[in-house]
Amino acid sequence: MTRIFTAILFLFLISARAVFAQQDAGVWVQVEAQPSLREAQERAQDYANNLPDVNGFRLNSGWYAIVIGPYLRGDAEQVLRVYRAEGQIPADSYITFTSALGQQFWPVGANILDRGVVTPPVEPQPEQPVVGLTPQASDETRSQALQSERLLSTQDRLDLQTALQAAGFYNSTIDGAFGQGTRRSMGDWQRFNGFEATGVLTTAQRKALMDDFNAPLLSVGMERYADPQAGINMDLPLGVMAFDRYEAPFVHFNSTTDLDAKALLISQKGDQATLRALYEVLQSLEIVPLDGPRQLRGDRFTLEGRGKGIVTYGEARLENGQIKGFMLVWPEGDDARRARVLAAMQASYNATGAVLDAAAGANADQRINLVSGLQIRTPRLSRSGFFADASGTVLTVAEAADSCTRITLDGDQELQVAASDADLGVAVLRPSQNLVPVSVAEFSANTPRLQSEVAVSGFSYQGALGAPTLTYGQIADLRGLNGEDGVKRLALAAQPGDAGGPIFDDNGQVVGMLLPTPTEGRTLPASVSLAATANSLNEVLAKAGISGQSGTPTAQISPNELNRRATGMTVLVHCWD
Repeated sequence: MTRIFTAILFLFLISARAVFAQQDAGVWVQVEAQPSLREAQERAQDYANNLPDVNGFRLNSGWYAIVIGPYLRGDAEQVLRVYRAEGQIPADSYITFTSALGQQFWPVGANILDRGVVTPPVEPQPEQPVVGLTPQASDETRSQALQSERLLSTQDRLDLQTALQAAGFYNSTIDGAFGQGTRRSMGDWQRFNGFEATGVLTTAQRKALMDDFNAPLLSVGMERYADPQAGINMDLPLGVMAFDRYEAPFVHFNSTTDLDAKALLISQKGDQATLRALYEVLQSLEIVPLDGPRQLRGDRFTLEGRGKGIVTYGEARLENGQIKGFMLVWPEGDDARRARVLAAMQASYNATGAVLDAAAGANADQRINLVSGLQIRTPRLSRSGFFADASGTVLTVAEAADSCTRITLDGDQELQVAASDADLGVAVLRPSQNLVPVSVAEFSANTPRLQSEVAVSGFSYQGALGAPTLTYGQIADLRGLNGEDGVKRLALAAQPGDAGGPIFDDNGQVVGMLLPTPTEGRTLPASVSLAATANSLNEVLAKAGISGQSGTPTAQISPNELNRRATGMTVLVHCWD
C-alpha cells in the first residue's frame, strides 16, 4: 500500500511539471519501439493503462517509438530511474529528445509537437506487419534475399550479428559467418516481428533491424568528423554537441541540447613523461569524477569516472612522438545509449599525421583553477594543520574533517580521522602510509605569559600562495571567552585558512593551535582569535594513542629559524565532497 501511495504521489508531481515542460523542454523517456503501427498502438495502450504522459511518435527509421513525457531534463532522469527500478518500463529504456521524433500516433488524434499525425489508424493486418516496407521489399523472395545478402561486406555481416545480439536473438560469436546459429536467430527475429521465418533477412528487414539497433546513435546525430589541425577523424554525436574551440592540447566540443554531453579530442607532441603528466592532470578535473577504473600502461592510458551526475571516459596513446585520444562526458542514467555512442567513437577513431599547435587557444581566459579551459576539481574546504609525530600524524581543526568523502594532505596523500574532540574543535588525522616530516611539533611544557609574543603558521588563503605564512600577535587571555579551560584568546588577525595552524612562542615551541572564528553567537573583532592550548592538544593526541613531543627549554630563535620550522611542519588539509 505504501508503494502505491508513493508511486501515485510521484506520478502526480512529475505529471504536474510535465504540463509546464511542454513549451520549453523536449526531453522524453523512450521505453519501446515497434516495427508496425498496430503493435505500437497496442503497446502504447498497455503502458497508458498504468502510466501517465504516454505518447507515441513515428521515427525516421519507419519504426514507432513509445515515449513518456515531455519533461524537464531532471524530471526525465527521475522518471527513468523510478520506473526502471519498479520494473514498469524495460531496463534498456533511455533518454531521447524531440529532434528524434516525427508524426504522432498516440494518443490517437494528438499532435503536441505540431508535426502531423499518423492517419488513418491502421487496423490489424497480419499479412503486412511492418509499416514502411514497400511492397517490392516485403515481397522479396528467399532467393532474392540470399542474392542481396551476398553483396554485403564483412562489416555489414558483423553489424547484423551485433544487432541481432543486441535485440536478444543471437548469443554466439560475432564472426560475420551466417551459419545455423545466425540463420536460427534471423528466423526468430522474423517470427517475432510477424514475418515468415525464412532464416534469411530481406533488404527491407535488414534495414529495419539496423535502424532499430542504431536508434540510440540516430537520436544523437552520430556523424563523421574530420579535424585536420588535430589530426583526428572519428564519429561524434554532433546532434547533441558542436565544436567550440581549440585550447591545446584539446579540441573542445560543448553541448547544444539539454543532454549536456561534451567531448574532447586530445592532440599534442610528447613522450612517456608527457603522457603520464596528461594522465595525472585529467584526473584533477571536475569532469572526471573520482570513482572509476584507471590504467596507465607504457604508451597509453584509459580512465573512467562516475559521480555528480556524469560518466566520463577517456583514452590516449603515444605513437611516433604524438599523444592522441579523446574523452566523452555523458549524463548518468543513460548508460545504454552512452555505451553505444562510446563504442561507435572507438570503432571509428583514426589518427592522422598532424598534431594540434601547442599555441592553439593561447589567448583564451587564463585562471589558476583552469587547465586548457577545463575546471580543476577543488575541495569543499581547506584548512591548515601540522605534524604531531615522526610518522606524519596531523593535528587540525575538526571542520577540516567533517562530513568529507575524502581528506587529503596538500591534495595528494590521503588521511583518516584517528580521533576528534567536537567540543574543542580539534581532529587527529593519520596518513594512509607513513610520512617523513621535515619537522615535528615540540609542545611547550610551560604556560605562556600574558602579552607574550606568538606567531601562527598557516595557509592564510587556503593554498593560493603555495606555502604557509607567519602571522604575529600576542597572548591576550589564558582562557576562552567564557572562561573555559583548554582555550586561550589571542590578539591576532587571522584568515579562515589559518585555522588549524600551529602557534609558536619565541623559542619555536608550539603553545597551541588556531581555532576557527565562531560562526554562531557573538561576532568577534577582526583582531581577536581563539586557540586550543598545548595541554588540550596533547589530550586529544592521547585519544589516538599518540604522545606529543615535549620541547626542551631553549633560547629565543631567529625569525629565519622560526620560518624554517614552521614551513617544514605546517600542512594544507583538504576536505573533498
